[in-house]
Amino acid sequence: QVQLVESGGGLVQAGDSLRLSCAASGRTFGSHTIAWFRQAPGKERELVATIKWSGRNANYADSVKGRFTISRDNAKNTVHLQMTSLKPEDTAVYYCAAGIIIGSVSDDSKYAYWGQGTQVTVSS
Repeated sequence: QVQLVESGGGLVQAGDSLRLSCAASGRTFGSHTIAWFRQAPGKERELVATIKWSGRNANYADSVKGRFTISRDNAKNTVHLQMTSLKPEDTAVYYCAAGIIIGSVSDDSKYAYWGQGTQVTVSS
């Protein structure tokens, strides 16, 4: 059974940093793209960042470029999202997702596996 388990969310102040982790298990992810999405109250889910499990290239939403960094630890089957200079508008539930993606990585319907989400709240 494939599982993606997020951790690391919490309540922080604007300007602080957080590191989210996504622990993957249940299969190999060699051809998969791993993504972080987020959904704020009343808004649609949006892509934050992606990384290929077997590659180096990462992609970021414009709103987080220069502040967030996605990375993976293949030995631990874990993907991290390092978030710095957090803003109140970063407040959302953050989800880890995995899928074999052809075409746009921002289409969340293409991701086969999802975690349960972790809440990030940034106060001003």
